Amino acid sequence: MGITNPVRHFNKHLANQVLVLVIKDLPLDAHPPSPSPSPSATPWTDDAVTEVLRSISRYTLQSPRSIGRQSGFRHRTPLRQRNLNLEHNKLCNNTLVLGPAAHLDPYKVYLGPLKALEFFHWVEARFAFAHSEATCRELACLLARASTTKPLWNFLKQCPYVTTATVTCVIKLLGEQGLADEALLTFHRMKQFRCKPDTHSYNALIHALCCVGNFTKARFLLQQMELPGFWCPPDTFTYTILISSYCRYGRLTGCRKATRRRIYEAGRLFRWMLFRGLVPDVVTYNALIDGCCKTLRVERALELFDDMKTRGVVPNRVTYGSFIRYYSAVNEIDKGVEMLRQMQRLRHGVPSSSSYTPIIHALCEAGRVVEAWGFLVELVDGGSVPREYTYGLVCDALRAAGEGGLLLEEDGVHKRIKDGIWNRYRQMMKVKPVMARKGYPEMEEPV
Repeated sequence: MGITNPVRHFNKHLANQVLVLVIKDLPLDAHPPSPSPSPSATPWTDDAVTEVLRSISRYTLQSPRSIGRQSGFRHRTPLRQRNLNLEHNKLCNNTLVLGPAAHLDPYKVYLGPLKALEFFHWVEARFAFAHSEATCRELACLLARASTTKPLWNFLKQCPYVTTATVTCVIKLLGEQGLADEALLTFHRMKQFRCKPDTHSYNALIHALCCVGNFTKARFLLQQMELPGFWCPPDTFTYTILISSYCRYGRLTGCRKATRRRIYEAGRLFRWMLFRGLVPDVVTYNALIDGCCKTLRVERALELFDDMKTRGVVPNRVTYGSFIRYYSAVNEIDKGVEMLRQMQRLRHGVPSSSSYTPIIHALCEAGRVVEAWGFLVELVDGGSVPREYTYGLVCDALRAAGEGGLLLEEDGVHKRIKDGIWNRYRQMMKVKPVMARKGYPEMEEPV
């Protein structure tokens, strides 16, 4: 049994004391945190201050009901550029707020940055603590998560320890919050922060713009990086961001012509990337293959699949999953099964529920229910757990086809599936007891 690190335990102790004062909204000078017996002579270190700021961020700015905090959530809805003034007016009028701020407590969002700045200056004035780049970065990230842009910019302007890496983290966090315009303003103010942008900061800004669908500004930044003699030339990751964004968000327009145009732009960027001598990685190929498969251009996807093997790029489970979903959707199930067996034979990845589910659904629709049950058993034997809908679909299909005897076999498959689905629901959210449907796993339904 491992021994607990005493320094880490001491940092947790200080963080908990400060967090109590934050929750009660008390001044830090009224009840200063008392250091417990510690091996260190000075109570405050960089790790201790960083742990306190992280605790304040976790308590005030992260909600367990947020989509991003749900471990079992499959994908996130595309972000839109947020209007902070509109969100403030909606909160004042008790109107529903959607997006990243949907499940946040306005009082905690107001209290978190206020107490974090108070603690940051208090530990410096009371204990003569010298802040470093790590503590300044943690506070800047907290302000970015709280979407308080003006205090964030004032802090970055006044703090002498701000580096390019710190501003890059801030741009990335603002992009994740749906504040692409604010991320762009932060990027343009880097000169005021005594920093010089590099390729990583350009990549973070391009990703933030692509997340909200602003491809015009993202392409302008790429063209700026491609200028001869520019100090921040694009790399493989720069092109991969744009290619994957074109392929992912191009399908969400609802217009077939617009979708094909964005897939064409992704292919053109891929060819220009090869012309510049950059080597694409497996993520780049996966984005293009998935985009081609979902726009029914499987011939082009197979060409890319052969090209990536020629260049020595090893495909993974995501690569094969795109082909499996396509062949299952167009009712070419045998080719999808062949792709699955090829992945297993060449050891290019371990099949999971996302690999088996399209095949199982397609087999049920085609009336090949016994084969679907065989793949379901193979999925469970591999250590994965099917979704409740998939399990129920196979059970209903077996009963309708007169093969209900397979459901009565005492081989432990049904028990493992029910236990796995139940454990998944327990991990995802709070539950309440309800009556289970007939023939389905007996469990509790999420609130």
